[in-house]
Amino acid sequence: MKADFHLHSSFSGDSDTAPEQIVETGLLKGLSAVCFTEHFDADYPYDNVCFVLDTEAYLERVLELRSAYEGRIEIGFGVELGLQPHLGELYRSYVGQYPFDFVIGSTHLMDGKDPYYASFWEDCAPKDGIRRFLEITLENMKAFDDFDVYGHLDYIVRYAPLEPKRFFYGDYGDLMDEILRFLISHGKGIEVNTGGYKAGLGCPNPCPEVLRRYRELGGEIVTMGSDAHAAEYVGGFMDEARDVLRDCGFRYFTVFRGRKAGFVALD
Repeated sequence: MKADFHLHSSFSGDSDTAPEQIVETGLLKGLSAVCFTEHFDADYPYDNVCFVLDTEAYLERVLELRSAYEGRIEIGFGVELGLQPHLGELYRSYVGQYPFDFVIGSTHLMDGKDPYYASFWEDCAPKDGIRRFLEITLENMKAFDDFDVYGHLDYIVRYAPLEPKRFFYGDYGDLMDEILRFLISHGKGIEVNTGGYKAGLGCPNPCPEVLRRYRELGGEIVTMGSDAHAAEYVGGFMDEARDVLRDCGFRYFTVFRGRKAGFVALD
């Protein structure tokens, strides 16, 4: 089985790709399943993009696509929540209102600022920014834990002015271990986000060191997703992701249906 469980279409504020293009590309790439995980980032502070999700219209479109592609490809209804420590109650209520198959929790903002923008780094040293990102991630999951996996745990290295562009576990192992232990103890997973390859990191997010440590600590729930915002990236680098998982000691990857985990052999 080949599945891409992190996908964005025009229902996300940072994509203009029609949902059917995502599905069609999934078919062309030989995927058995795709899961849309449209962005909902409440209280996003920048005016140049809107991350408020029209969830009713989104659900209606997914149901239409399921009917149109029945028997050809499985289509999941998911969401990627941009977490902030003060949004726990809002997201708890939101998730309970819809029949999601899959919920990703992600850190996109740090103290109301997005490290995606170069201006963030003008007065922030890379190591300080990465450490604060991990601190906020831990605060986020303690404030809201009704997600299935945490997305791209070292996402910040895509945008930090680092050379080389890699997450060095030895610099932040204390915080990362605390994050991984929290996830494992609460029955939560992480994802292998192949967008790291597209960003030029030479590896997924999180990097193999983090994936290996998650496995060493007893973690088993790992999804794979391209984080595609355009059709051409759907299913990208999935073979590489499988190899990384095998090298890190995993025998299975995970898919979600109705918020329930299913395990699929990597071989």
